Amino acid sequence: MIGRRGTAIVLTAAALGLAGCETLRGRKVEPAPEPPVLVLRPPEVVRVEPPAPDARPRPQRSCVPRTLGPAPRYPDSDAALRNAAGAADRYQLMAAGRLMRQRRLEELERVVAGCR
Repeated sequence: MIGRRGTAIVLTAAALGLAGCETLRGRKVEPAPEPPVLVLRPPEVVRVEPPAPDARPRPQRSCVPRTLGPAPRYPDSDAALRNAAGAADRYQLMAAGRLMRQRRLEELERVVAGCR
């Protein structure tokens, strides 16, 4: 008996021998196909005409009333909240800021409704 190791050696030798016979047969190896050639064309230039000046008429007068002032300085800024003495003070600052924002939003909504 040959044993496991001997069997492995015989099988490996047989495989190498058969592989060697395939290479000695004299078959021609086909060359690899040439890679495709990529042809780049310059992009087409499309001229876009600017819109006519009268395409979108501007409003004759502003619909925003002059009484609408700039946005107020809200009391709940980051610096004010950081410098607050305690949680109760921070809560009061946030509550006051929320009320001011609600009033400002209502005012802005009335202006927007008037512009439509």
